[in-house]
Amino acid sequence: MCGIVGFVGQGNTKDILLAGLSRLEYRGYDSAGIALYSQPFTMVKAVGKLEELKKKVSASKDCQLPYSMGIGHTRWATHGKASEKNAHPHLSMHKDVVLVHNGIIENFAELKTFLQEQGYSFYSDTDTEVAVNLIEYYYRKDKDILKALFSVQKELKGSYAFAIMFQEDDKTLYTMRKDSPLIVGKGENAFYLASDVSAFLDYTNEIYPVENREILSLSEKEIHIYNKNAEEVQRSSTIAELSQSQIHKGEYLHFMEKEIFEQPKVVKDTLLYACNQKNEEPAENEENPKFSYEAFSMTEKDFQEISRVRVIACGSAYHAGWVLKSVCESLARVPVQVELASEFRYNHPILEKGELVISISQSGETADTLAALKEAKKLGAKTLSIVNVKGSAIARESDFVFYTQAGPEIAVATTKAYSCQLAAGYIFSLLLAKAKGKISKEETRSLTEELFLLPGKIQQCLSFDQEILPMAKELKDADNIFFLGRGLDWAISMEGALKLKEISYIHCESYSSGELKHGTISLIEKGSPVIGLLSQEELAGKSISNIHEVRSRGAKCFAIRMEDIAIEEEDFVHNLILPKTHPLFAGSLLVLPLQFLSYQVSLLKGFDPDKPRNLAKSVTVE
Repeated sequence: MCGIVGFVGQGNTKDILLAGLSRLEYRGYDSAGIALYSQPFTMVKAVGKLEELKKKVSASKDCQLPYSMGIGHTRWATHGKASEKNAHPHLSMHKDVVLVHNGIIENFAELKTFLQEQGYSFYSDTDTEVAVNLIEYYYRKDKDILKALFSVQKELKGSYAFAIMFQEDDKTLYTMRKDSPLIVGKGENAFYLASDVSAFLDYTNEIYPVENREILSLSEKEIHIYNKNAEEVQRSSTIAELSQSQIHKGEYLHFMEKEIFEQPKVVKDTLLYACNQKNEEPAENEENPKFSYEAFSMTEKDFQEISRVRVIACGSAYHAGWVLKSVCESLARVPVQVELASEFRYNHPILEKGELVISISQSGETADTLAALKEAKKLGAKTLSIVNVKGSAIARESDFVFYTQAGPEIAVATTKAYSCQLAAGYIFSLLLAKAKGKISKEETRSLTEELFLLPGKIQQCLSFDQEILPMAKELKDADNIFFLGRGLDWAISMEGALKLKEISYIHCESYSSGELKHGTISLIEKGSPVIGLLSQEELAGKSISNIHEVRSRGAKCFAIRMEDIAIEEEDFVHNLILPKTHPLFAGSLLVLPLQFLSYQVSLLKGFDPDKPRNLAKSVTVE
């Protein structure tokens, strides 16, 4: 959540900061600001979209001067409403220090009281202003910047990533972090700082990850890294795996559209990743690919020891967990429980011996999921993370890890990362079934072959881009939309409902078809849109019967079905047919038209599907 950028060195600081903030818009924000090093600091803040900040910067004569250092931020309100006074950067009372901050300072109230007793006053409602004043307090006390930062590190509770400038030091940008992502880029006579490498990838791909509880000083040509014990450590830079093409829209109108169309490739890449024991992509022409236990950082014995599975996740990742449950229980006959990560710690969880806790997260930084994972470890469980970002907090915290190969996902509403999570769930379930002896070698081979046919079938489903448009036109003015399904279809319908509500702002709900008569059917009236998912042949008859129930009460029904499932077409306003695949893997095809539907409805309503209101891409606070 929120985005940090920083720059020091030779370059157009103002433009570099604004370009970096533009790259980080996908993370979600409600205000933005920059601070440029001068005496005093030059600061500009604005509420709303980044365009408002750019206008104010362009109109400021002070901002047109050359600067060699600066910091910037896109804020998502947590402490205090969205306003200029609460927007970052924040300036200390005596104007010695300015900083930007991601995260939550949990003990800010206690620290604020302490600072007020020392004579400090506050202009904002934020926890961040407490942090910048605490830094100034120790700096004035210790007369040493690094010593002050280490003193503050000991005082702060919660999560933070800071980019900091001191009035006394016109050549050095400082940064420190705990449980909130931050990365440094090395350019020619310059260093860049950001929450995400995409912010500076147009300038450099040489990076230094910032580890937890480290403090760094950056100048034009030097980087110094200090661990939590104030010892300087040596670290070599690495080359970022991302390319510029991955963070640009190219020929597409929106990142969401681009990422939907990337799904055949990234699902294939995830399948290939799982085949090589060294976690390197096998050759394209490798025959008879076999999934490897080592792709999950596990051994066959580790899989054999699993007696139960507990999935903890949020949002779309939570929905992917329900698909994993359906597939895993069917194939491996191992019980799977799916829980919202935000509720896990507060439900007094009971974990049994042999229970594996799987955390699923696109960013690997989701605060609720990370906290639940830590609780599971505290209770003695073995943990596996399925994440998309190498070295992320959740990956580091877990005993085992599987990296999906979705690449950077810029649109707030997930598409390709979700599809890769589904693929990871299929592979895990297949390996568990194999380790437990629940399926034969022939069944393993057959299911593996079927999985490798999925990318091609997903490619076929990309033609729904235009086919879905008539349905989108029928639904764009609806106030409420209902999704129905049974079993795995219900799991996918939850994701379809979330996608549509996220970017079209239409109230959508997903229901297990069998629950209709237990209350929900009272909401059905003439013209109520109902979308039925039909991919499970053994359940199709019951689902169709439930659809007849709502149609008889005036509902306007739409079907998305597998080609071998027969329906009476007059029951449906629109009927979309998917290519046939194994029923356990049908979710990977069902979700495509649902993604296109949400995208098309958003466009028809005049919204930006990449940046839905009130939402952030990476939720790094609880």
